[in-house]
Amino acid sequence: MPDDAAAARDAAEEESAFSHPPVDPDAIASYGDHPDQVIDFYAPRGEITPGEPAPLIVVLHGGAWRTPYDRRHVTPFADFLARRGFAVANVEYRRGAAGGVDGAGGGAVGAAGGGAAAVAGRWPDTFDDVAAALDALPALVREALPQADARRTVLTGHSAGGHLALWAAARHVLPADAPWRIDRPAPLRGVVALAPIADFTVSDKLDVCGGAARQLLGGSEEFAERQPYADPSFLLPTGIATTLVQGRTDIVVPMAVAESYADAAAKAGEVVGLTLLEDVGHFPLIDPAADACAVVVEEIAQLAW
Repeated sequence: MPDDAAAARDAAEEESAFSHPPVDPDAIASYGDHPDQVIDFYAPRGEITPGEPAPLIVVLHGGAWRTPYDRRHVTPFADFLARRGFAVANVEYRRGAAGGVDGAGGGAVGAAGGGAAAVAGRWPDTFDDVAAALDALPALVREALPQADARRTVLTGHSAGGHLALWAAARHVLPADAPWRIDRPAPLRGVVALAPIADFTVSDKLDVCGGAARQLLGGSEEFAERQPYADPSFLLPTGIATTLVQGRTDIVVPMAVAESYADAAAKAGEVVGLTLLEDVGHFPLIDPAADACAVVVEEIAQLAW
């Protein structure tokens, strides 16, 4: 359990991250019939050359794969990226059943952790949606966001969304019978995963987000059976440039999770960048008011440009 000082710091960082009003997108498109199968698009502005296509940044939000926490909480982060010259696609996807949130105050709290009463994710719907969104994205971008250069696409995601970004970049190394498998690597410049739930074994041992990884896969009986299809640490090497950004004082998804993924990548013969930020917890990575968020944008830019 975190000590009182760590918990107070985490609460203050969370409050700051969720103090920004949501930012409406410039366009929205559906990739399926379900209300959650939508993508918000933000046109590049600010640091861009007029008439020059901008790299496309695909954002996958966190929230422990739980229903109460949707893409709206990362719209200030999406806007932050757009104001720095990127085209942005903010992806929604189906999440777990809403069973309420235990006592930590609702609202922003669950955006990373949630409560044990809210089920994490849907099997296989969450994965169906992320795969479908990425498959539909090139055509949707051409129509909704012509300023975007889909040839320069970077995936990023925070917390549970970091897991989904790593997973989406590894679909070509999924087991042969996986319905989401693709025949070749996705045409990505890279992945920047922010405090990702990147190793389900370590996450489960640490009870990250109240056992969210185990819930995502359907429960204890299904965990081992489905892990090779869902756990990024099992899907290596990918051959796609990957960077993890992690706060050293993160008590929501501790840095041991990211370190374990990086170690698994090294054992598979792949170098994964791991940027550890001093005195940074979980939420500053998506908080436009935090210095850590500027570091995240720089990591994205290094891959995108």
